[in-house]
Amino acid sequence: MIISSLLAAEGLAQLGCGLGAGIATIGAGLGIGKIGSSAMDAIARQPEATGKIQTNMILTSAFVEGCALFAIVACAFLIK
Repeated sequence: MIISSLLAAEGLAQLGCGLGAGIATIGAGLGIGKIGSSAMDAIARQPEATGKIQTNMILTSAFVEGCALFAIVACAFLIK
């Protein structure tokens, strides 16, 4: 009885870690998509500022991707 409840709790913890990693990945994808969309809108409005906009877009995308990677790694470390 006690062993089965411990196994169920461990299974739920692993499920939660998997869901957390999935949500982090989806959030990063949506965030990077929004960054790209906004950058293309800004370039359409001001074509002369293309270089600065692209630089900021790439830098911001890297930060979002880094945060998502940390979230995924943290979820992976929680799985025993």
